[in-house]
Amino acid sequence: MKSLVSGVEVLPVSALDTDIDKTICITGHRKNRIALYENNPVLTYSAVKLMLYRYIDMAVEAGYLNFINGLAGGIDLWSAEYVIMKKHRNDHIRLISVMPFLRHADFMSENDRFLLENVEKNSDYLITVNNNPDITYSKHKSADSSDKLYRDRNYYMVDHSSAVIAFADNEQKFSGTFQTINYAYRNGKKICSFSTEKIHSIIEKSHSDIRTIGYEIALLENIFCT
Repeated sequence: MKSLVSGVEVLPVSALDTDIDKTICITGHRKNRIALYENNPVLTYSAVKLMLYRYIDMAVEAGYLNFINGLAGGIDLWSAEYVIMKKHRNDHIRLISVMPFLRHADFMSENDRFLLENVEKNSDYLITVNNNPDITYSKHKSADSSDKLYRDRNYYMVDHSSAVIAFADNEQKFSGTFQTINYAYRNGKKICSFSTEKIHSIIEKSHSDIRTIGYEIALLENIFCT
């Protein structure tokens, strides 16, 4: 089975072979669910990305080498793009991309599909948790649909990781991100998260200056080593 976006071969879940102690998964909201600071998307998304990149750097510094993402728009694809950059500097880093089902990109924007293609082509593993090529997501179950596809993807990511990087908005308690965090918590995984409130606080403290925001984030202590 091959990806409908990139043409890359999609592997079954049994194909993954990694050291779980050196594996971390990343979860977070899609771009349109990130609360904006003073209705400024460019500033908000830039600050979120800088924090996300810092957390990935922290993870590498702490010995994590395998990064799992769920191929959703926003945090997933942003983190995957950064891991691809890290791979160019460190041959030991691997990117693991897990799709919930083959046709998941049908629900994505054109821009996200462009990012998705690049991520899939540069993944060391491209895996699907459902091998039925015709299945799709629906809250109304049928022979060719299921409402458990994203949940199964989220659980697989956590099950094959020893830690989680999460970006969460506390106002979205019923999101897939919180589903992933709660499952990780129940299974004793290390959770390193940052919130919308934290991002807005840094932006405000930095007087909306992106260079100052980057400086403040760069000074954060490595939470994986505490």
